[in-house]
Formats: sequence, structure tokens, C-alpha cells
Amino acid sequence: MLQDKHVLVLGAGRSGLGAAKLLTDHQAQVTILDSNKNLDQASVLAHFSDAEQDRIRIAVGDLTDELLDWAELAILSPGIPIDHEWVTTCGKADIPVWGEVELASRLSRGDILAITGTNGKTTTTTLLGQMMQDAGKETFVVGNIGTAFTETADATTDQSVIVAEISSFQLESAPTFHPVVSSILNITPDHLNRHYTMENYAAVKERIAANQTAQEACVLNYEDPILRAFGGQTGAKVLWFSSEHVLEEGIWLEDNRITYRIDGLSGRICHVDELQILGVHNYENVMAACAMALAYGVDPASVRKSVLAFKGVAHRIEYVCERDGVVYYNDSKGTNPDASIRAIKAMRRPTLLIGGGYDKGSDYKPWIEAFDGKVKEFILIGATREAIRDDALACGFDADRIVLLDTFEEAVARCIADAEEGDAVLLSPACASWGMFDNYEQRGDVFKELVRG
Repeated sequence: MLQDKHVLVLGAGRSGLGAAKLLTDHQAQVTILDSNKNLDQASVLAHFSDAEQDRIRIAVGDLTDELLDWAELAILSPGIPIDHEWVTTCGKADIPVWGEVELASRLSRGDILAITGTNGKTTTTTLLGQMMQDAGKETFVVGNIGTAFTETADATTDQSVIVAEISSFQLESAPTFHPVVSSILNITPDHLNRHYTMENYAAVKERIAANQTAQEACVLNYEDPILRAFGGQTGAKVLWFSSEHVLEEGIWLEDNRITYRIDGLSGRICHVDELQILGVHNYENVMAACAMALAYGVDPASVRKSVLAFKGVAHRIEYVCERDGVVYYNDSKGTNPDASIRAIKAMRRPTLLIGGGYDKGSDYKPWIEAFDGKVKEFILIGATREAIRDDALACGFDADRIVLLDTFEEAVARCIADAEEGDAVLLSPACASWGMFDNYEQRGDVFKELVRG
């Protein structure tokens, strides 16, 4: 399919490099184009073997007419939006543009179980991957979770199960992507600086089920009004999960027990007190993973065993330590207000909260309104600190309990100094980390180092 095909890879980040390697393994001729004219080309080429380098060249700067004349296919890194001039230029030149997920899914084998949503993707994907492994499946956990799908596509077999965390950025450019089981966990405002409107954002998320048949399951959140409407429109078989309603078919929370009725099977997975993760949002993540596993045919006893052993994921309401009677939680993955609402709702102590970071154009008032008297000190940093302060004041939050600081280190030190026995300190910024850190993982790791140090 790709032998000697001229393929233009747009972007020299991790996804782009993974795509380039997969393409060269399939004997394509590859040009990696990156807009950074100061790109260290030697370090890029160092990712490839000598044989692979024979099929790769690097271009920096603009998309030239020469490259357009040469290219037969373009592969788009998820960090580049589909309305970027490179993408529109390729379209005008009749060059097909695939995302790296589209490329990987076309070249992989086995069944794909795919998860998207504004929040909870990583937790649900990690748990579902563990369920598949525990059930004895040859399992690959890929996508937005950290391992690019392109890095593992060639290792898959007809017996493989690919558990994929898929972002809206990746779904924009994956027209034939086809999971046998999919899930949309929730849709709340996020990435509107890229998708512009909630309607656009929701439509992109809903693409995860676009190619599914009526025999293939799509697991949806019954409590999400956007998804409730989508459930009546998708061609896939809908399985609902609910934290508030008893369902005729699906999986739900009843008397704090996760209860299911799916494909003729019914029973209970566990009581929520048996779980090792906190919060209703995590109960929803567990229900989504259980529904996907049960729909795929995993034995309920195996599903239960996996759920009870699951300890959660790093950077998502992650217990760090207890010092002098103060418990510290790292929720650096709370990169939007809805995620941080879930974190503050899970807190059971008076909380010193660190927020702020990169500005994605979010509305912070719903987050502040969810504090419910729990936040005793609100420490703000980053580009959004004034905007969040203004929203907090508009919501009636006490100005004397808002602290604006310049650095992340100052924020953590202030929390350590001010917290009293019985309090919690929560890092849940409601913002992306860019501008202060490379990513939310680095932000969370620094938080843990500072707290433990």
C-alpha cells in the first residue's frame, strides 16, 4: 500500500517521528516538514536507523511548491489543526491528509477498543487495558495516553486487542477509524481555542463511532445531555452508564454498587467502598471500562478482579503523601475546569487549592461554584491567575483567601506553610501547563518532588 509512495509528514514531534518510522518500515519515501527553521535535524535523524534514514529527508520552514509536486499523501501530527494552511494547501493540491491515528489503524491488525471524552480518558483507558491483559488478551494500550499508535501498529496481530485513548485532535483527521467498541465519557467545554464552538467540539468527539455498525457497541454517559441526544443519532448499539439513574440496559450506580445488565448478563461488579480511587467521576470511569469489557465478551468475574486491583493513574487525584497531618493530592491532569470540578468534589477535607496556567479560553465560574465551602485558600499562578481571581470574586469567593504568586515553587511552598493538620493540599489547575512546563506530567512530577522534599 505504501511502498515507494511519497509521503509528507507534517510536524517533527513524537507523533510525527512515530509516523515517519512506520512509513519507512513500509518502504515509503518520507519527507518530514517542520515549521521550526532552527530544528536540530541531526537529533531528528538520530531516531532512525541507517536504513530508515535512506528513505527520509527533512524540510524546515514553509510548504513549498516543490514538496506539493512531490507528495502523494500527507500525515498530520495531532498538534496541527485541520484548518492550518498546510492542510488546506494539501487539500487544494488533491493530496490526501491522514492523521497519525488514521495511518496506524489502517496498518494495524486486531480489534480496536477506543475511548474519548473531555475528562477521564486516561483512567478509563488504563483500566480497560488492564482488564484485557487480565483476561489473557494480547493487549496494546496506545494513543493520547503516551504510546503513539504508530509505534505499535506493526507489532499487532489478528488476535490483538488495541485499547486506544483518542483525543479530539486525533479524531479530526481519522475518517476510516473503526473501533469494535467505543466510548465517549463526557463532553464539556475544552480546546475551544482550536474547535471554536461546542458544536464543533462535540461533533469531532462523536466521530469515534462514525464507522461502527449496529452490532458494535458505543458506551455513552447517560448523565451528559449532549451524549443523551447523540445516543439517538448514532448507528452503533448504545450502552449507557449512569451515576444517577437505574437503567433497563447498561451499567449504573445503585445504592453505591456498580450494577449491570448487558447482553443478557446481569449482576454487580462491586461496592464503591471496595475501589481504590475516589470520586463519582471515577465511578463513572470504572463503569465505562466495565461496560466496554463486558460488551467485548470479558467474563464478569475477571472484570471485577481487575477493578478491585486498580489503583488509578498518575496525575489524576493521585495521593502523594501525608505530612504533619496534611494530605497532598496531585491532579495535574486537571487541565480544564470540568476536570478540576471533579477533583474538588472528591476532596473530603478543607483544601488549599493551586490553580492557574495556560489560557485556553475557559470559563472558570462553574469550577469556583463547585467549591462548596471546601477551599480555605486559593493559590493562583500562570497566565490565567487574574482571570480566575476575577471569576472567583464575581462568584463571591472571599478576596482574603485568594493568593496570586509568580512561580509554581512559591505556590507549593505557600501551601506547605499555611496548611494545618486535617487539611488537604490539591494541585488541580483547571488549565494546561504550557508556558510553565512542557506538559502536565512534568508539572505533576515537580509538585510531587517539592512536596516530598
